[in-house]
Amino acid sequence: MTLPADSHVHSEWSWDTGGPRSHAAGRMRATCEQAVRIGLAAIYFTEHLDLPDTWHAEPQDLMPHQQDLLNDAGRVEFAPFDAAGYLEAVDRMRHEFPELRIHTGVELGQPHLWGDRAAGIVDLDLVDRVLGSLHLLDLGDGLAEPHTLFRTHDPAEVMNAYLEQVPAMVEGSEAFEVVTHIDYAVRLWPVATAGPFDPRVFEDGFRAALRSIAEGGRALEMNTRRLGSWIPQWWADSGGKAVTFGSDAHTPEAVASGFPEAAAMLEHVGFRPGSTPEEPWVRSPAI
Repeated sequence: MTLPADSHVHSEWSWDTGGPRSHAAGRMRATCEQAVRIGLAAIYFTEHLDLPDTWHAEPQDLMPHQQDLLNDAGRVEFAPFDAAGYLEAVDRMRHEFPELRIHTGVELGQPHLWGDRAAGIVDLDLVDRVLGSLHLLDLGDGLAEPHTLFRTHDPAEVMNAYLEQVPAMVEGSEAFEVVTHIDYAVRLWPVATAGPFDPRVFEDGFRAALRSIAEGGRALEMNTRRLGSWIPQWWADSGGKAVTFGSDAHTPEAVASGFPEAAAMLEHVGFRPGSTPEEPWVRSPAI
């Protein structure tokens, strides 16, 4: 099969990889090499566009290479996104890899909370794709990631709060065209204390969140970091019409991981490829 574009890829220009002067240096080039190796026609480098010092965390919430990002106040601190450096790097890669269509993008975290401030860091009109993502929640003690909150709150409370924020994100920002990893909190579910995650327990919340995305005219990303057949089925049931594919790769070898399996799930519920790998897969209303 012709692989769809990987519309969600990170390189050294994302803060959580370590930055362009860290061990991650050269990751964009290595990712392009891997994309060519596996026959990918197009890729989007959607680097994180988050605001530093806006959420709290504990050392165990961060990867080993991220430990020095935790400041004395227990908040995550990092250098702002270097839009100019990133765009120059993409331009270099386009010249080095003419056989690969390389697109720009950002993953805009919490766009409904700080979209205006983030737009001051990079002109969103200059990039090819803007993903909207929800990574943080405020359950009364300030913003934090779900895995931080799972330790201090009932897991069901955290999950329900996450799903309730999705409509607020869609209604609160026009800056993004695709909602990414709607199951982000599921990745971090505390299996050791709460048992295996069962999406049916939260089905009403997921369906309400998906309806808000569909009614808001956004596409849903099929994030292949964690594949679940219930996501495309419930998306189709909720009136969803468009899907993009995103590996959420932070390392070169993860690019387009799980795409054949994701494609099979989407085809099963009636989604079909566009005319180019970059175009979202769409579902006919008649299906």
